[in-house]
Amino acid sequence: MTAQDAIVHIGGYTAHSGGRGAGIVAARRDPGSGALTPLGTVAVTPSPSFLARHPRLPVLYAVNELPDGTVSAFGVGADGDLDPLVVRSTGGAEPCHLAVTPDGGHLFAANYGGGSVAVFPLDERGVPGERSDLVRHEGHGPDPDRQEHAHTHMVNPAPDRGPLLAVDLGTDSVYRYDLDPASGRLVPRAPRLRTAAGTGPRHLARHPDGRRCWLVGELDGGVVAYDLTDDGALHQRGRVEASGRSGHVQPSEIAVGPDGRFLYVANRGVGTVAVFALDGDLPKLVTEVDTGGEWPRHFALTGSHLYVADERADMVRVFRVDPVEGVPTAVGEPVAVPSPTCVLP
Repeated sequence: MTAQDAIVHIGGYTAHSGGRGAGIVAARRDPGSGALTPLGTVAVTPSPSFLARHPRLPVLYAVNELPDGTVSAFGVGADGDLDPLVVRSTGGAEPCHLAVTPDGGHLFAANYGGGSVAVFPLDERGVPGERSDLVRHEGHGPDPDRQEHAHTHMVNPAPDRGPLLAVDLGTDSVYRYDLDPASGRLVPRAPRLRTAAGTGPRHLARHPDGRRCWLVGELDGGVVAYDLTDDGALHQRGRVEASGRSGHVQPSEIAVGPDGRFLYVANRGVGTVAVFALDGDLPKLVTEVDTGGEWPRHFALTGSHLYVADERADMVRVFRVDPVEGVPTAVGEPVAVPSPTCVLP
């Protein structure tokens, strides 16, 4: 493990979005205990609410979730320091998610407020060039407060050369796009997947086998299981509740464990991470673990540990994951981080 491998970067909300952070925070991770030692703010940048890394190069990308959205790129130093490289407009409001193609050639950003997907070519140093495309979604859902128009919430490139999946909360849809690498433009692949009305799809998690995926509904509090074909088509298998708790449940992050046996879902409102077994047709709830806060916005699995960012409790909580049962157990004290919304090992 290199020194850089032991660094975790944490994004969050700054005063620009009503948050309490100053930018991107770095922490050193002990691979054995999972403990995080905060190293302070390493980049002062407005509301870096989601982060991503280049697959090969020491470059980190952050959305700046602002009314006039931007993405910022940083060179990463050995001890987690960030050196600003460039800031680019996303062409839409409140970008909330971004991802890099597996070959490191392009960066995608999801504009939540703008209901659009932005594309940026990356040069040989991983630096984003001028935006090469901006695709806007049209439509709305039945919720007048949350689905008055399109709200793109996630961009999910295929691990191979399959289509990009764009999850849109506002239109109850998952859109498929093929990327033309030469032009950097997105070619829509019809038809789009339409979820049940009012689902409010937020994030999607693929199984390592490439044949299955799960979609979490922020508005209906559910997890929908799909078969996934080579051309990115989704065929529904069924739905389960994201939480077994009573009360307001607003799921956020969803991810499959590295060995593909368990699915993890963070539930805001009830403050839990739910663990599902994936050995049947539908996810089966194994247990639900309290996070110590009420608003787990994001989490990351790395090694044998789970790191949960609780936006409203101003903390990152560390859990050790049992390798057999898949169940997280909290270790140590919560790490104080203001308004954290993304944890990137």
